[in-house]
Amino acid sequence: MHPPPMDGSLVQPVIRRLNTLRRLSDEGIALLERAIREGTQHVGAGEDLVCEGDQVTSVRIILSGWLCRYKTLEDGRRQIVNFILPGETCDAYAYLLSVMDHSIAALTPVVYAEVKRAHFEALVAHDRSVAEAFWCETLVNSAIQREWAINLGRRLALERVAHLLCEIHERLRPVGLIEGNSCSFPVTQTDLADATGLSVVHLNRTLQELRSSGLILLRERTLTITDLDALKATALFSPNYLYLYRG
Repeated sequence: MHPPPMDGSLVQPVIRRLNTLRRLSDEGIALLERAIREGTQHVGAGEDLVCEGDQVTSVRIILSGWLCRYKTLEDGRRQIVNFILPGETCDAYAYLLSVMDHSIAALTPVVYAEVKRAHFEALVAHDRSVAEAFWCETLVNSAIQREWAINLGRRLALERVAHLLCEIHERLRPVGLIEGNSCSFPVTQTDLADATGLSVVHLNRTLQELRSSGLILLRERTLTITDLDALKATALFSPNYLYLYRG
C-alpha cells in the first residue's frame, strides 16, 4: 500500500535545512521524503508534543508551524530554552536517552513527521549524507544552546531581544520563510519574556525601544527587520554558530 499523497512544499523546509548542513544525495532525499510522507501527524496550538519524563521512541521532524522547548519550575515559572522552527527536528537522536528532560509545546498548529526509531536508524545507515546532516543538526542545536546561555548570562536586555530576533531571522532564511525583510512571527510577548528571562513589562519596553530606534516592526504576527545590519550590531550578533553557510 502506497502512502497518501502529500503537499511537496511541506517537505522542502526539511530538505533545505539539512542540505545547508550537508549536501544530501538524491537517493537520501528520496528516502527522507518517503519517511516523512509515511509518518505525517498534526498537533494543535497550545498542545504539548512531548512532555518532560516521556520516553522517546521516534524522531519528530517539523514540516510547518512553530514550537518551543521549555522547562517549568515547581511554582509554575516557565523558561523557554529554544524555539523549534519548520525544517528542524525535535532532537534526532533523543531516543538514545531514557526519557525527555524538557517539554515541547506547539505555539501554532504544527504539521510534523514522526519517524519510528527502527525506520530512522535504517535510513541513516543506508545513506551517509542523511546521517551526517542529522548529526550536524544535533551539533548545531548544542551551539544554539551555548549562545542562549550567553544571552541570558551576559547580554543586556536590548541585546538579548535583538539577538533572538536576529537568530530567528537567520534560521528561517535558508528554509525559504523570509519574504524581503519580513517573516511570520507567531510568538507572544509572554513567550519572548520566557525566552529572554525578562518580565513581560521589561520585554515590552525593550521592544518599544527597538521599534523607536527604527530597527524592527512587529505587526499582526509578522516581524519586519527594517535595518538588519544595525540590529545585528545592537545584538553583538554573528551567525557563525548556526553553521548556515558551507565554506
